[in-house]
Amino acid sequence: MLVIEVTNAREVMRQRIGSLGSRLIGKVVDAEAQVEKALIQELETAFKDFGIEARILSIEGPKLLGRNHLEIPVQVREERQVGS
Repeated sequence: MLVIEVTNAREVMRQRIGSLGSRLIGKVVDAEAQVEKALIQELETAFKDFGIEARILSIEGPKLLGRNHLEIPVQVREERQVGS
């Protein structure tokens, strides 16, 4: 199982939408959700190309606590089934 934490979602969105749009981050645009959605699309394509069957989840709430603990209050934002 892989866990990927995007640590610069706001910066990525600022680069994509410019300085005027960056004021909307957190008010209208959920930077983490948008970046995760784009990553899911890319992962889905790559997994299909490799023949990988997977379940990709974008969930809200998990926090890494140091190197040994993961706190997971799960709230699924998006889910995709790749493969059969």
